[in-house]
Amino acid sequence: MLNYQNLFEIELKKLINEEIDRLKENLSNGLSTVDYADYRHQVGKIIALRTVLERCDEVQSILSEK
Repeated sequence: MLNYQNLFEIELKKLINEEIDRLKENLSNGLSTVDYADYRHQVGKIIALRTVLERCDEVQSILSEK
């Protein structure tokens, strides 16, 4: 049975993955970058969002050990 926290985490991860996909699509189409600095900024956003997903998994494993 899923509780509120589990549902929240699942939906948050879905939204984060959707945002990563959107940013990747913009990068591949060249829609969001006008120069190299913008490109680096967009790539940095993707890296940060992936880091958040990794931290969520780390927190889950820490909580499951308790």
